[in-house]
Amino acid sequence: MTQPLRTIGVLGVGNIGSTVCVDFVVHGFRVVAVDQEEAALAAARELLRDVNRFLPAVRPRLPRLATDTAQERLVTTTDLAALAECEFVVENVSEKWETKRDLYHDLDKVLPDGVGIGVNTSSIPIGRLAAMTRRPDMVVGIHFMNPSYLKDAVEVMRGADTSQKCLDQVHELLARLDKQAVVVGDFPGFVSNRISHLFFNEAIRVVQDQGVDPAAVDDIFKKCFGHTMGPLETADLIGLDTVLLTLENLRDSYGDDRYDGCALLREMVASGRLGRKSGQGFHHYHGATAVATTTGE
Repeated sequence: MTQPLRTIGVLGVGNIGSTVCVDFVVHGFRVVAVDQEEAALAAARELLRDVNRFLPAVRPRLPRLATDTAQERLVTTTDLAALAECEFVVENVSEKWETKRDLYHDLDKVLPDGVGIGVNTSSIPIGRLAAMTRRPDMVVGIHFMNPSYLKDAVEVMRGADTSQKCLDQVHELLARLDKQAVVVGDFPGFVSNRISHLFFNEAIRVVQDQGVDPAAVDDIFKKCFGHTMGPLETADLIGLDTVLLTLENLRDSYGDDRYDGCALLREMVASGRLGRKSGQGFHHYHGATAVATTTGE
């Protein structure tokens, strides 16, 4: 019987990666978090401090960890070589193919044989990344939603070469995070983003072409359809630059003009209005408070 995994690597601790770090730490794992930006690593530590205080109230099965204990479980570094001690790695870097391609060459050299890589990607096929390694059988897609520590399921993408051993390992990991794995095949955008990004883009077009208030668009889906968040709030949470990049990847993959990012989305990204992470997108963000903006600002 194999020993349960204890040390998880998280590569890239930005908008989603930081929540993945927290999720693993509060569920008892030791996490080695790697990012090029010291500020991102510091932000991940702060997020852990904040979430550790309130999460047990939302997830009663979780103990409230002593602050020192939580912080000791999270190792932060800019050194990729630190991942050599990890038993599984979740990769969350930019959706740019060139960035991921070069990273996977380096990652394959650092990780011991047999260590799996979970690709937290929005649109890049798993097989394409697995081909960059000597371990294609140990590469699998794990699409964590944001924030990871509040989600009950994960979209898992099995590549053509992903082994049953790797898939079993992922099921074990996610079970320990109290999450269900919903396994799908390997195709650009998978189920969630192939559908959701058309939804986001069309919601933005409604604001762009018909001048509908962003708050009204979100309210319709929250109050009429029971969505927790509206499409524009969700796009702001993901990051409008990431939404646009994912749409571009999907357009290139499928050759389908439906995935052309609309003019307003491109304009907002170019002007630095990226959503929550910049403080303004389709809504203004002051701490945890969102205030609707108009497109004329």
